[in-house]
Amino acid sequence: MNDESQKEKLRQHFARRVTTQARVVLDTWQKIHDHTVQPQTLRDGLLSATDKLVRYARRFEMDSHANAGDRILGLLADWRPNTPLSDSQRHTLEEAMENLRQSTQRRSDQNDNTPHPFRRTPIYLAFTDEEAAARMIRQLEFFGFRASAYTSPGALMEACALNKPETILIDVNFGGETSAGIATVEQLQQQHDTPIPIIFMSEEDGSIETRLRASRCGGEEFFFPAVDPGQLIEKIETYTHGNTVEPYRVLVLDDSRAQAKYMETVLKKAGMNAHIITDPMQIINALEEFSPEIILLDMYMPGCTGMEIARVIRQQDKFHSVPIIYLSAEDDVGKQLHAMSLGGDDFLTKPVDPKHLIATLHNRGRRARSLLALMIRDSLTGLFNHTHTLHLLEQEIVRARQKDQPLCFAMIDLDYFKKVNDTFGHPIGDRILRSLSMFLKQRLRKTDHIGRYGGEEFALILPNTRPSDARNVLNEIRERFAELTQEAGDRHFKVTFSCGLAAWQDDSSQSLCERADRALYVSKEHGRNCVTLDED
Repeated sequence: MNDESQKEKLRQHFARRVTTQARVVLDTWQKIHDHTVQPQTLRDGLLSATDKLVRYARRFEMDSHANAGDRILGLLADWRPNTPLSDSQRHTLEEAMENLRQSTQRRSDQNDNTPHPFRRTPIYLAFTDEEAAARMIRQLEFFGFRASAYTSPGALMEACALNKPETILIDVNFGGETSAGIATVEQLQQQHDTPIPIIFMSEEDGSIETRLRASRCGGEEFFFPAVDPGQLIEKIETYTHGNTVEPYRVLVLDDSRAQAKYMETVLKKAGMNAHIITDPMQIINALEEFSPEIILLDMYMPGCTGMEIARVIRQQDKFHSVPIIYLSAEDDVGKQLHAMSLGGDDFLTKPVDPKHLIATLHNRGRRARSLLALMIRDSLTGLFNHTHTLHLLEQEIVRARQKDQPLCFAMIDLDYFKKVNDTFGHPIGDRILRSLSMFLKQRLRKTDHIGRYGGEEFALILPNTRPSDARNVLNEIRERFAELTQEAGDRHFKVTFSCGLAAWQDDSSQSLCERADRALYVSKEHGRNCVTLDED
């Protein structure tokens, strides 16, 4: 290895130490929302972590981190010991933390809108067992959630009045009396226009009467007896805004410009992405460029019919299951049925009622996405399956070549996973696979692709990411995942993973996968629990 290569490796190592320490500062700041943490403890923890960050950053000449840290230290100096932060101090520190987070991002992340952990709407915990609540908060923080625990119904009610949570996890008997937790939630829901999703837990009462009462006041889940933190976190993820639904992509082909414009207005008002064409001969280009999830076709157009266009669309495998809805003034039921037999899924008669149109599109869109998910996603983790992951890699290689951008591909393998299955059983092993998949989704961008490659192997596609940045991000994820406590009944253990990383070098997807796999093998040979970058 030459001197320049050695220097670059050292620089990357030191950069990772700085970014890791920056994450410690940001994670410590998250505890501002945990009312069980004393202000003095939080202040001291932030001072110590930030001082260490500044020293590291100055030593390794990472000025943006050092300046951000100095700003935080200056604000912390104004925080009087043993007193809570004022609203203005809290707001100013929040801005300083955001500045530090920006410095810690990948260079290609500057325009990424992915929500970040300490910016999320909080989750409220209402447990009778304070120690259990503290353990749950620690677990939630690992997965990027912001959580606060409350010890009395009054405190919970007051917190909800100030800041509506994404979800409440509550003990049925919270407050000391039988079903007091349900009574508290019944009062809470009356304070809000839209109900808060509630996850109820009970160690003692799983009766139908209690379950019905819980369901009637917004209970989305009811766990009896109480389950382990891993399963609860999976459910919490389901009911948080991190799982926002992407708008449907709707392609409209209508030769009438006025009708097409009207459709575009209706669809956009409903929050959908509309792409309008008025020339049937442009359909192939529109399909390739827009990749619609739903297609609206005018029945009768100059030069061809909607039925003929539908047959052309159905001849392409990737659009074989995309819903096609005909639009026409045709009211002959026989002709409508004939049209649907030639590739269509539904028929709407003009003039179309906007409410009817939007309801039809939502129903067809949900069903189409469900069917697509069955085809391209792994049933256990919800990640992309092996075949679709490779398809996405091919697409990203084409995009990287067109835009002259970097691209990285990584393979992750859980260490000693067979031993985990043999020791604790396959259900626990499955939960760890889901846990890692959620961990990755929380910490990677929306533009990154995550797939389950097979067994305990995962694949990551990182567009517009330099190898050094990818290695820093993956090392940070690896270190944090290794700290996560796994539970199997009354037993606790930790799991690590090894990672192989390869940067695209204008080679094929097969070559890129082979190089990442080779780097993964090196990680395994070097003792596991590390990230190796293929240097070829």
